[in-house]
Amino acid sequence: MSTLSCGTDTVLASPDSVRVEAEIINRRGLHARAAAKFVKTVEQFSAEITVSNRGQSVSGRSIMGLMMLAAGPGTTIALEANGPDADRALEALCALVADRFHEGD
Repeated sequence: MSTLSCGTDTVLASPDSVRVEAEIINRRGLHARAAAKFVKTVEQFSAEITVSNRGQSVSGRSIMGLMMLAAGPGTTIALEANGPDADRALEALCALVADRFHEGD
């Protein structure tokens, strides 16, 4: 088991499967540019990423799917990664979300 920290939440993770929650804190939410940056980050890893909001789940590799989640500011999304680099993938995604998708707002 390993630990992964996302925002203020810490979860226990198995080597190949990790699940965390992250709050969208940028001003525009998970819009087109933010979704594109999310997908670009996901593509650096082999892990399969699933993103969920209010019972709807989409691939972390789909810009359109991410936008369809309608995750506005203050929304908490669930991120799940499966694969050998699941920990590293979610660490990178948590950093992206925490940094407001590099939007500076």
